[in-house]
Amino acid sequence: MKKLVTTCAMGALLASSLNADIARVEFGGGVWQQTPSGYATRTDGDGLLNLDGTYVSDEKESTEVYAWILVKHPLPIIPNLRLEYVTISDEGQTSGSVNGLPITGDAPTTIDMTQYDVIPYYNILDNTFWTTIDLGLDIKVVESDTDIASSGAFPGYSSSDTTVIPLLYARARVEIPATNIGLETDVKAITDGTNTMYDVRAKVDYTFDFVPVIQPALEVGYRIQKLKIDDGSDAQVDLDYSGVYAGLMFRF
Repeated sequence: MKKLVTTCAMGALLASSLNADIARVEFGGGVWQQTPSGYATRTDGDGLLNLDGTYVSDEKESTEVYAWILVKHPLPIIPNLRLEYVTISDEGQTSGSVNGLPITGDAPTTIDMTQYDVIPYYNILDNTFWTTIDLGLDIKVVESDTDIASSGAFPGYSSSDTTVIPLLYARARVEIPATNIGLETDVKAITDGTNTMYDVRAKVDYTFDFVPVIQPALEVGYRIQKLKIDDGSDAQVDLDYSGVYAGLMFRF
């Protein structure tokens, strides 16, 4: 009898362990109440906006959308996958010249970005003692559209660009025992000591477990993206987008 109880207990433990490695899908989406700030200056007329002058953000708050999906599988060698989508919008003023054409005064400028993140990652801890840790690589694809309005003799300028940026990725999550509350943060970052880009989030979520197969949850957090470039006298960029976000998520 004692041996049978021990065998059943070990079997239950093994089943629980295997269940943690069964394929899992989570996805969610919501809105990000972001406030942009900062500036970008170039003095060589190349690169950003083909600008020989300065762009300064008006720091106007905007409501943007985001979505994400996470796919975890039981194969240990093949990385898991997380996909993300977010929009960013900024309004500001541009002075100087663009493509050799001088701007009269300050020209109203709009920058719209759509970002796609492709994140292969490995699950280092999977709810071990209520803790999850993921490490991986983020391939961030940024599609940007820039519109500089006409000002005086300046006829205006529009451009579109696509940039791919590799970032290191780390995620940590803690489930608070005996509650349906989770605390989570993730970081995507790259730096060479002078030039830096990072995308950081921290959130709390609450899962409703009354549905056995699909578990809905609410998430609320804070997100900040930062881009800082110091290229001597040729380029100075210091832009960030930050604010509170909230959304709905589902777990399978």
